Amino acid sequence: MMQFFRAYIAPLLVVLVFVIALVAVSARIFLPGDMLAPAPVETEVGTASGLGGAAALTARS
Repeated sequence: MMQFFRAYIAPLLVVLVFVIALVAVSARIFLPGDMLAPAPVETEVGTASGLGGAAALTARS
């Protein structure tokens, strides 16, 4: 049983993972042009003082 897994199932799983990754990466071709770019990095409202995360939440209260 283990020989069958090593000879057939494990290589199939490896190839399947690579095919899924290839499809996910290749799907970017079919996205609209404005979705191809990385997400913009913007500062959040209320973090102009340079504080971020939980510090910004406590600074407002």
